Amino acid sequence: MSTSRKLVIAIDGPAGSGKSTIAARLARKLGYINLESGAMYRALALKAMEQQVSLDDGDALRQLAEDTVIGLEPRGEGNRVLLDGRDVSQRIRETDVTAAASRVSVHPPVRQLLVARQRELGAAGGVVMEGRDIGTAVFPNAEVKIFLDADATVRAQRRILQHGAESSHEAQNVIAELAARDERDRTRSASPLVAAPDAVHVDTTHKSIDDVVAQVEAIVRKVVSDSG
Repeated sequence: MSTSRKLVIAIDGPAGSGKSTIAARLARKLGYINLESGAMYRALALKAMEQQVSLDDGDALRQLAEDTVIGLEPRGEGNRVLLDGRDVSQRIRETDVTAAASRVSVHPPVRQLLVARQRELGAAGGVVMEGRDIGTAVFPNAEVKIFLDADATVRAQRRILQHGAESSHEAQNVIAELAARDERDRTRSASPLVAAPDAVHVDTTHKSIDDVVAQVEAIVRKVVSDSG
């Protein structure tokens, strides 16, 4: 599918709902750029960990962000993430960075800076951007807004498989972290996780990746047709 008009497509939802996978596949199908807001917070969190900057100090983290260059380079299998020129694509997906990123993202000064950068990257359209506040805070005027969700048990199971948790103890840790992350995302003061009023809700609980991509693609096609 291709569209002559370059849209901004916002995909939001909680952890484990399928945002990253769906956004990457949809972007490839449309020939769009896939902008991962989460990857930016993860990269900043990694740098904070490496430089021993407190994850609870919003001002220090904002200063760190101002001195940090985070690059997203589209690839067939997903973005290559560069932190000050260093490839951290794999490292930022590890459990400790995931947990740290959730703590970093709650600080208003950090979100203010990174949201401004995200808006710059998506200003020209032709982007699929996923996160937790894309349709509400980053691109409230996006032409297409999708809110993905799934049953909490299913989301936890997906995370367990993603992290390769083999023991029951490891699995319980993944489940506990997901629950804690859900709580932080939904209750933070800066841009909490909530569906935009005009977002289309898509429940991914019992759907395959292909089915969800097809459903979202149909939503995009309808928007293009209606605005025609």
